[in-house]
Amino acid sequence: MKLSRSLGDEVTVWMDAPPEEVWDLVSDVTRIGEFSPETFEAKWTRGSTGPEVGASFAGHVKRNGIGPTYWSPCQVTACEPGKVFEFAVGTDAITVNNWGYRLAPRDGGTDVTEFFRLPASLPTRLYWLVLGPLRGRTNRQGMRTTLERMKAVVES
Repeated sequence: MKLSRSLGDEVTVWMDAPPEEVWDLVSDVTRIGEFSPETFEAKWTRGSTGPEVGASFAGHVKRNGIGPTYWSPCQVTACEPGKVFEFAVGTDAITVNNWGYRLAPRDGGTDVTEFFRLPASLPTRLYWLVLGPLRGRTNRQGMRTTLERMKAVVES
């Protein structure tokens, strides 16, 4: 297993909708509260009004669905409509995590992959060595929940 893969994971769910419709959900950060079990709201910040590389937003997170609760600053790092939406979580100086969605047309619908990856710094590697299995399981369950909730909306 490659190091970059070991410091992250992904979940894919097929949705009976074209990539353009799914894109509208994954790239509208203001709707994340409808889907995520941890991030219950988000808003564009620093003058940003929508998805584009460099756009800033903040996610209001309730860690593990129970707390603590805090705002996480984020910045869009990849934005290809109908294909990929990715963002870095952290400050301008330090990225603590990267999250995103990849969309791929298949069988008249879309394979939607939500993923996360952590930077391969020594502190992060140590954190992941100790807490990675537990946090990884929580993230996988959260990604599956998020994608299944999006699927229900986009297919209704």
